[in-house]
Amino acid sequence: MTIKVLLFSVLRPLGGGDSVKVEVAAGATVSELLDTLYRDHPALKDWDDKVRVAVDLDYVERDHVLTEGCEVAVMPPVQGG
Repeated sequence: MTIKVLLFSVLRPLGGGDSVKVEVAAGATVSELLDTLYRDHPALKDWDDKVRVAVDLDYVERDHVLTEGCEVAVMPPVQGG
């Protein structure tokens, strides 16, 4: 299945834009999606221990199972100032 992944802030140039499409197997988890994303865009892996992931506007853990048509947002930590 094809998942649309939205990238934010400093992650955008590392992933080649504000969104990418990622192909994963039916029943894939967020962790499996991230593994595929990092394979296709290796520079993003440097942020793996810092990013937050939301699926359809709700923050989720990496064992969350994805469904067809869901939208995944990958965000770096929020910075204040």
